[in-house]
Amino acid sequence: MGSPDFALPVLSRLADHYNVIGVFTQPDRPAGRGKILTAPPVKLLAEELGIPVYQPEKISSQDALAQLNNLQPDLIVVAAFGQILRQTVLDLPSFGCINVHASLLPRWRGAAPIQAAILSGDEQTGITIMQMEKGVDTGAIISQKAIPIQFTDTAETLSDRLAKLGADLLVETLPGYLDGHIVPVKQNDELSTYAPMLKKDQALLDFSKDVNYLERCVRAYYSWPCAHFWLGQELIKVYRAHASNGGTGSAGARVVIDGYPAVRANGGWLILDEVQPAGKKPMPGDVFLRGARNWATSEN
Repeated sequence: MGSPDFALPVLSRLADHYNVIGVFTQPDRPAGRGKILTAPPVKLLAEELGIPVYQPEKISSQDALAQLNNLQPDLIVVAAFGQILRQTVLDLPSFGCINVHASLLPRWRGAAPIQAAILSGDEQTGITIMQMEKGVDTGAIISQKAIPIQFTDTAETLSDRLAKLGADLLVETLPGYLDGHIVPVKQNDELSTYAPMLKKDQALLDFSKDVNYLERCVRAYYSWPCAHFWLGQELIKVYRAHASNGGTGSAGARVVIDGYPAVRANGGWLILDEVQPAGKKPMPGDVFLRGARNWATSEN
């Protein structure tokens, strides 16, 4: 069970090593400016692999439960499915349901662990293969593997690396799990942190906050919901930025530093390396300045 790009390596590696009898994914949804009905990436890969695809609006619906019962799976593997599994589903496979989760549980349970790790300035993150239970990412840990978070990592690049790590760790783990040699370990709930689902308004940059945190916001929210701010009545998306610590100025003051637009935040300047003004294509910050003659404020 999975839907986005993160789940693709998991499905591919599983299909190489096991008999995948069905794939459950989200329904096709309208996407893009044209609102064109678009299939989830996992559906496209499953069709390419010749695996039957099921797309219930709700996995708890009677139709979905009937489909699962007809399949009689030995094991259900979940990777970024986007729906909560009820107990009737969790109890169905003889080996239960396991999840490929993109954090080192119990840190960052929830829907947005990759973004949370970047935002918090964590030095490392990783993959946890876990048994699923009723709680959100509270199940026992089957295996884990850590990787460092690079200072250039965005949510997108880190997700790509974690997806590959998760697929590798899953196929390494399954033999020992299925034959009983790996004994899952209960999580320490006292160490848990939670990463709720992202909302678009979270990505509005607040220049009263620490400049290093804002730099992490730009990386964490790429490519959705995308860090942004308002320049008058114009929304400016920020794709790449870096912090320059020190100096003085009022929060939100705008200057030019080394030919690039910069905004004053707490503790330094956020230098905008790549931006996208409304209705235009992404562009380097120095190119943006050619058409932004009102950029610099009186504090420069």
